[in-house]
Amino acid sequence: MAVDVPQLVAQARRGRPRAVARLISLVEGASPQLREVMAELAPLTGGAYVVGLTGSPGVGKSTSTSALVSEYRKAGRRVGVLAVDPSSPFSGGALLGDRVRMGEHASDPGVYIRSMATRGHLGGLAWAAPQAIRVLDAAGCEVVIVETVGVGQSEVEIASQADTSVVLLAPGMGDGIQAAKAGILEIGDVFVVNKADRDGAGATVRELSHMLGLGEARKPGDWRPPVVRTVAARGEGVAEVVEALEKHRAWMEEHGVLASRRRARAAREVETIAVTALRERIGDLGGARQLDALAERITAGALDPYAAADELVAGLTGT
Repeated sequence: MAVDVPQLVAQARRGRPRAVARLISLVEGASPQLREVMAELAPLTGGAYVVGLTGSPGVGKSTSTSALVSEYRKAGRRVGVLAVDPSSPFSGGALLGDRVRMGEHASDPGVYIRSMATRGHLGGLAWAAPQAIRVLDAAGCEVVIVETVGVGQSEVEIASQADTSVVLLAPGMGDGIQAAKAGILEIGDVFVVNKADRDGAGATVRELSHMLGLGEARKPGDWRPPVVRTVAARGEGVAEVVEALEKHRAWMEEHGVLASRRRARAAREVETIAVTALRERIGDLGGARQLDALAERITAGALDPYAAADELVAGLTGT
């Protein structure tokens, strides 16, 4: 059923949670009105600070997210949370859709929490996450926290969607070594060792700091990722995490990094939309037939794959 998009956007701007939910549902469902939604939102975006939170399963991502929300709310900030969960194999929906660990914020009108299903998308993020972030941004959220599903080595995609990436680790899980193997050390702007009241927390901090020190040489003035200890379940160290986030944001603004990251994010989003449109055209009857014919010529040795790709693109774009 068609909706009145301008009215829906206006309601979202006034903080109506149902309007925000409806807009994100239009995004997730790839609604025919999606283009209209994005056109309405475009002039209203660009003000939200996007924080990506990632880490292995069991490190306390949801608890840490809830604690960060509480800290930002103390400062009077409006906060949006996108919690990207594994998909149900039956419904395709988010398995942890009730977000029970963030229930304390459910009645706060200054907080909007939404679960999104990965629906098989690699990288720990739902494919619709960039558009959903834009919805929360336009709805007046000053901080948007994107909590990703813990999927190991594919989690590095969060770095492409966030202004600042926070990597959570916990003592006794071998996370330091796993982070190095997964390439997560390269994408983290702030590192948090949660559950720091456990044995081995000090060793984890030292191990992590050592590995970060072994990374690429940094010039004077470059950002050096801090390592912060927290016990998120008790709210300990969370203020220090927010302080580190604000320092990173200030550093990015001073050095032009924030603007360049956002441009790169927009470029990737445009590329994804364009590639998806081309795939849909290939999937049409004519494109599929052309692809089959090209494949047959390749297997017969009459054509190489690069020339075939050129022909396919020319056929789809009319160039």
